[in-house]
Amino acid sequence: MRLQLPVAKTAPPTLTEVADACLGYLSEHPDELLAFMNQAGLDPQALRAAVGTKRLQTGLVDYFAANESILLALCANTGMSPETFMRLWHKLNPNG
Repeated sequence: MRLQLPVAKTAPPTLTEVADACLGYLSEHPDELLAFMNQAGLDPQALRAAVGTKRLQTGLVDYFAANESILLALCANTGMSPETFMRLWHKLNPNG
């Protein structure tokens, strides 16, 4: 299943839109989901409870920004450019 970010928008994607795409990607790739959960210190119950929170959304964006291979796969699947993704990451992490 190919996840699509809204194309008709002229505004850049929101944190929620990008995080939802990241979570969707991870849900289709169980090994990557497990790696994310291990790095974040989340068990399945904690992950479910965190869905929709800014903390999880930011963590997802950080995780993908630090993992080029899944970042590029996400971008290919959603039609979002890596530059657009990294602009959002930089906005969340202005000090780099």
